[in-house]
Amino acid sequence: MRTYALTVFAQSGEKLLDESFTAENNDEAKKIGQVRLEEEGYSEHTHRCVSPEAKLILFHR
Repeated sequence: MRTYALTVFAQSGEKLLDESFTAENNDEAKKIGQVRLEEEGYSEHTHRCVSPEAKLILFHR
């Protein structure tokens, strides 16, 4: 399992969500990240999800 980081920002730049989770691969992490964003109601906020190698796998501005 690999550890991914999911971060959500307010328009002011304040972090609204900053958490880590584990997934088998980038595709699974992208799905988990999208579900988590929807659960928290942050789908339309600026967000990013990065892999352990700092590869951007999810991004919305």
